[in-house]
Amino acid sequence: MSKFRKQHMSVHWHEIVDSERSEPAVKASLKEKATLVGRVGLMMLSVGTGAWRVRASMNKIARALNIGCNADIGLLTIEYTCIENGETYTNALSINTTGVNTDKLAALESFADGFAERAGKYSVEQFHMILDKFQTMPANYSALNLGLASALACCAFTFLLGGGPIEMICAFLGAGMGNFIRKLLLQRHITLLANVAVGVASACCTYILSIKLAELFFGVSDVHQAGYICSMLFVIPGFPLITGGIDLSKLDLRSGLERITYALLIIGMATMTGWLTATIFKFAPADFDPMSISPALHCVLRLITSFCGVYGFSLMFNSPRKIAATAGIIGMIANTLRLELIDFLGLHAGLAAFIGALCAGLMATAVKKKIGWPRITLTVPSIVIMVPGMFMYKGIYYFAQNNINDGAMWITKAILIVIALPLGLIFARIFTDNNFRKSS
Repeated sequence: MSKFRKQHMSVHWHEIVDSERSEPAVKASLKEKATLVGRVGLMMLSVGTGAWRVRASMNKIARALNIGCNADIGLLTIEYTCIENGETYTNALSINTTGVNTDKLAALESFADGFAERAGKYSVEQFHMILDKFQTMPANYSALNLGLASALACCAFTFLLGGGPIEMICAFLGAGMGNFIRKLLLQRHITLLANVAVGVASACCTYILSIKLAELFFGVSDVHQAGYICSMLFVIPGFPLITGGIDLSKLDLRSGLERITYALLIIGMATMTGWLTATIFKFAPADFDPMSISPALHCVLRLITSFCGVYGFSLMFNSPRKIAATAGIIGMIANTLRLELIDFLGLHAGLAAFIGALCAGLMATAVKKKIGWPRITLTVPSIVIMVPGMFMYKGIYYFAQNNINDGAMWITKAILIVIALPLGLIFARIFTDNNFRKSS
C-alpha cells in the first residue's frame, strides 16, 4: 500500500517571520504583517463562516497594522494583496476542507476585535503563538456526544414535521448512529462524499431495522415507515446554504456560488443514498398520520421540540452549551412562529420562513449587543431547523421514480424556503447593521 501524502501542504507560519525580532507588529515588515492578515482570514474560513465575515476580520487586522488589504475569497481559498507605502505583497492560501466550528469562530472574532489594542505591544511572532493556540483548540464534544446531539435534533425535527412517538424514537436511533459513524470517518479524514454516503446509509438502515424490530415484537404498524427520512436530516448543510445566500446578497459571487455548490453536493449525495437505501428495503416517502391533539398543546410541544432541535444542531456546530441554549431559545420562538403562521393564517411556507428567519436575526442582534457573541453563532443554528430537508428528499425520490410532476413540486417548495431563510437574516442585518446595510 502506498504511503498517504497530504494533497494540501501546511503553511509553516513561524518560518516566514523573524522570531528574533521583538518589535511590535505595527513596526514589522509588510511581509510579516501580511502573514497575520492571511492567517486570520484562513482560520476564519476554516470554521465555516462566509466571505463577508472573513473579509471583515482581515480588514480589522490590516487597519490595526496600518496597511491596506484587498481579498478575493472562496469556499476553500483566499487570494489577497496587502499594500503599504507603495509596496505590495500578494499571497494565495487554501485549506483542505471546510466545516463548522462556532466556538473557534467566536474566539477568532474576539481576537480580531481586540487586535488593535495589542498591535503596538506584541510582536508578529507572539501573535502567531496566540493563533497557534486557536489552531489547536480541541473540539468540545466527542463523536458519541455529537451522535446524541444529532439524535436529539432529528427526534425533535420528526415531531415538527408531523411524526409521532414511534417515528421520533426510531429517528433518534437512526440519526444518532448515522452522525456517530460520520464523525468517526471525519476524524480519519475520509473524503466528503464517502462520509456523507456512509453516515446517511447508517442512519437509514438503523431506522429501518428499528421499525422492523418494532413491527416484529410490538406489532407496530408499517405506516411508521414514513419517518425514515427524518433520521438522515442531520446531514443537511444548513450553514453553507445560509452563508452562501448572505454572500450572494453582498455580491461575493465566488464565495456564494461555491458554498451553494458545496451544499448541493452534500444534499445530492445524501438524498441519492437515502433513495437507494429506501429502494432496497421498499420504503417510500409518505405523509405522517395526523395527530389528534389540541392546538394549544401542539403549540407548547412545538416550542419544546424547536428548542431541542436547535440546541442539538448548535452542539453539532461545536457551540458551547450557553450559546447553544441561547440559540435554542431564539429558534424556539422563531420556528414556532413560522409554523403557527402557516397553520392559523394560511401563510405560504416561503413567506412564513422569511418572517421566522427575520425574527431570529433581530433577536440574535439584541443578544449580540447585550452579550457580544457573534451573531452568526446564534442565527444560523436557530434557522437550520427550518431548512426543508424532507422536501428536498421527496423531490429527488420522485425524480428517481420518473415522477417529474411530484418531484418538481417538492423541489420548488424547497427552493422557495431555502431562498427565504437567508433573505430573512439579510434583512435583519440591513435593519440593524449600518456596515452591512451599505455597499462600500
